[in-house]
Parts: sequence; C-alpha cells; structure tokens
Amino acid sequence: MTGRRPESTTEDDVPIEGSIRAGDRTVTYLEVGDHAGPLVLHNHGGPSSRLEVELFDAAATANGLRVVCADRPGIGRSNPHPDRTFQDWAADLQLLADSLGAERFAVTGWSEGGPWALAAAAYLDPARLVHVSCVGGASYGTFGANWAQKFQSSADALGGRLALHFHPGFTLMYEVLGMSIKHFDDAYSKAIVKSVCDADREVLADDDVMTTFLEASRECFRQGADGLVVDATLLYEAWPFDVANIDRPVHFWQGSADTLVPSAINEAVAAATPGAVWHPVLDGGHFIAVSHANDVFAQAAKDLAA
Repeated sequence: MTGRRPESTTEDDVPIEGSIRAGDRTVTYLEVGDHAGPLVLHNHGGPSSRLEVELFDAAATANGLRVVCADRPGIGRSNPHPDRTFQDWAADLQLLADSLGAERFAVTGWSEGGPWALAAAAYLDPARLVHVSCVGGASYGTFGANWAQKFQSSADALGGRLALHFHPGFTLMYEVLGMSIKHFDDAYSKAIVKSVCDADREVLADDDVMTTFLEASRECFRQGADGLVVDATLLYEAWPFDVANIDRPVHFWQGSADTLVPSAINEAVAAATPGAVWHPVLDGGHFIAVSHANDVFAQAAKDLAA
C-alpha cells in the first residue's frame, strides 16, 4: 500500500491519496476526515471519481470518521478490470479495508455508487461491514435489465437501451459526455443545473461544491470512457444478487424531488429489501448526499460505535 498527501502540508485533516494492489491491479483512493477515526468506504457516482469524497470532508471530520473513496476500475487512477462483477468490487472494498487496518467498517454509495454499496451488503460479512447507506442509488437492474426505465429521464432510459442492445452507441454516448466535461465544463454545469430541482440548485450554487463536482466528473475520464461504460453497463443489466436476501440493516436516503434518480425507483428497491431503513428527504433532490451529508455520516458513526 502506498499513500501520499496531495499537497505539502503538516496538517492532520488534509486529504490523503493512496493506492493498494488488488492482484495485478492498482486501486487508487482519496481519504478525508479524521484519519484516526473509524473507516467509511464511500462509492462514488458516475461520471465521478475518488475526488467526490472531498464533498464530505466537513461531515466526515465533524463525525470523527475516516472516509475513503476509491476509483472503481478504469476510472481515475485505478487500473481497468473489464470483466469485473459486483462481487469483485465488494472483494476490492474488503481488501481496501484490510489494507487500511480496519476490522469493522461502513460503506456508503451515492447515485451510481449506490448499487455498489448494496452489493457490499449482499456479499460482505455483516460482522465486519456494520453500516451500509445507499443515497439516491441508481438501481436500474435490481429487478431485471433496465427495469427502472419507466421512471427515468429520456436520456437515462436511452442509455439503458443502448447499454443492453447497442453497446457501440452506449460507448459513444459516454465518450461525448467525457469530451463535454473536459472541454466545455461551463456548458456541462449549466446543463446539470437545468436538469435538477430547486433544492439541488441551491447546493450547486456553492462555488466550492460545483468546482469539486466538476473536478470529480472530469477525473472519471482520465483513462477515457471505457471504465465508466463497464460500470454503468453492470448497473443496467440484471443484477446477479437479490436484494430480497439482504436482511441486515441498509439505510436508503432519498430526496422526494430527485429528478436524476426519481424516488419511485428506490422506494421499490427498499420495499423489496428486508433490512431497509427508509430515510425520505421531503423536497430534497439528488444532491442530498451533500446537503444531508452530516445525517448520513452521523448514522454511520453511530453504527460503527455500537
């Protein structure tokens, strides 16, 4: 395992970037919060990357947590793993916890990171994984391939059809998205602001939040679009695990006004998950992961302390 501070400093609460080996692959992560605190492994959304975790630095520090976010394979600085599965990533998360010296740990996931948190709940030992949170999770393959398309925006529904039936088109869609974020980030940010609810616009009006969001999105395409294509394809395909078998507590956080992952999707997933604990946020949007980060991480801290 290697680790370094991104900037030269002696302060204890600055982000630390590091990496571990998973077989012949490198998995790169960023760590924020209290570096001596209990471990939370956060799963970033898409398009996003390990840099997303900087949005949660204040909440992590306030709750005394060490929050680590790893780039999934082919994203950011993590090596590709094109044949990976949900179970493979759950194993990577456990290996990361082992490498960081954590016997007990929590897992969170936002947006396209939500399903990877649910996979951890499905595959990892609850004696070690003591908290799971899925925040506005993009649970598009829970009950079969692209089952959620009737609730999605036209763009996301099209993405699902391309992922399942015309993969070259799906790849091209993400390549164009990557070019937009890299070279026309002002237009991209305006498109995001236009597509979300009022509560999300208030969150994104914070320049620091928007800057970090854009940096995390841009970093997703450091190696091109292939990593995100693999990632998103797995979300749209029928999942290999059944949430009906998850009877350990899983916290679902959902904004009622979320336009990117409508509430109906996760209401159905939570209803089918025996261990679900539902946390609705009235009039909240997709960015409740930021606006309600303290609530999410306070729950994680409580479970880690139990």
